[in-house]
Amino acid sequence: MRRTGIVQSLHRRGDELDSRAKVRDADDEIVGCDAYAHVACYPNPRKHLTRRGRHAARRAGIEHLVESGDFPCTTTMDTIRIEVKSERGPYPVLIGAGLLARLPSWLAAHKLSGQVVVVSCPPVWRFHGKPMQPLSGKHSPALIPDGERAKVLSTVTRLYEAFVKRHLDRSSIVVAFGGGVVGDVAGFAAATYLRGLRLIQVPTTLLSQVDSAIGGKVGVNLSAGKNLVGAFHSPAMVACDCDVLASLPRREFRSGLYEVIKYGVIRSRPLFDRLSADLTAIFAHDSAVLAPLIADCCRIKADVVSEDERESGPRRVLNFGHTVGHALEAVTRYRRFRHGEAIAYGMLAAAQISVGRGALSTDDYSRLQKLISHMGPLPLVTDLRVKDALDAVLLDKKVVNGRLHFVLASSIGATAIVSDVTPKELSIAMKSLGMRS
Repeated sequence: MRRTGIVQSLHRRGDELDSRAKVRDADDEIVGCDAYAHVACYPNPRKHLTRRGRHAARRAGIEHLVESGDFPCTTTMDTIRIEVKSERGPYPVLIGAGLLARLPSWLAAHKLSGQVVVVSCPPVWRFHGKPMQPLSGKHSPALIPDGERAKVLSTVTRLYEAFVKRHLDRSSIVVAFGGGVVGDVAGFAAATYLRGLRLIQVPTTLLSQVDSAIGGKVGVNLSAGKNLVGAFHSPAMVACDCDVLASLPRREFRSGLYEVIKYGVIRSRPLFDRLSADLTAIFAHDSAVLAPLIADCCRIKADVVSEDERESGPRRVLNFGHTVGHALEAVTRYRRFRHGEAIAYGMLAAAQISVGRGALSTDDYSRLQKLISHMGPLPLVTDLRVKDALDAVLLDKKVVNGRLHFVLASSIGATAIVSDVTPKELSIAMKSLGMRS
């Protein structure tokens, strides 16, 4: 596809969804192992498995799990539960509507007791803080500024000071109640104060629910690059309340959907197809559609991080689109892009390199580009210099021993990790996005 065609497609007004798009039954999208993953999130899996899905389950060798109901992902009282394995022990990810009001009982059920400090930001606390007040008790929440520019060491220092004033000890619990920035900053403070406090993640944006709250990565940015200071600190619990997503601005909600696209590209063509088909219901914040979608993403990430918690190998697949995406955020000083928007550009760049190497078909590239453009407009990149972005890439934490580990797409649903992507390939891909030489 020509550069001008890509740029025009990305930058046209895209907020109006195709009125002809039909909301298809998600059951029709169940194939292979995704039959197992999808129906596991229903109270009665056998009831929701179609003939096509049962045949796919049989071919995948997991029909016995469908029949027995022996799933690692379970549903009770409309709450989906997924277990994530970690070095510190397994922890649950809870997904459903109305979870905030039930959070105190969930903590008690999981024997998570101790002094609690809730870390949030003013907009989130203003909209959704009331049901969280019982966790804080007589204390007000520790509020930090909102946005990526607050994801710095000085904000962590403010939290340390708040912890000192509240006399937190090693039995205390930090509850991160907000989007990805709140989760990363509060998580890093919890990981390092008194050499580690227990952490509960209560993500309030779609992006943090499907991605950043799970897996234990916490940290802050430096002016030189994103997430250069951080730690691995697994939470004791993650609670994703779908109801809070209704208050998100459309642009912020879209930002999370780009991460959902990423999961479809790296691991699940059915997820990618279902996202394409269900956009109308998704943008209407239909929790019956959103909860299984979020659960699918959480399941994929849980599987990956359980296998490679500290990103020594397989976990790198989650970085699809993030090398160029992080570079775009860095060169614009975290002022222009929502994180998901930068990742959308990064996925297109990675896919362009994949096409250039003959690893990805032009049809799959076109499907990815079409879905991204269908979400809505992206910020312009035409004023950004390729050289500046390349310099930022060299500072990326994915560079190990001078070699950049880069994730390429081989199809929608499959990827490969390589370490031989050249600056020339990156330059060509960035120019295809509309960036200047």
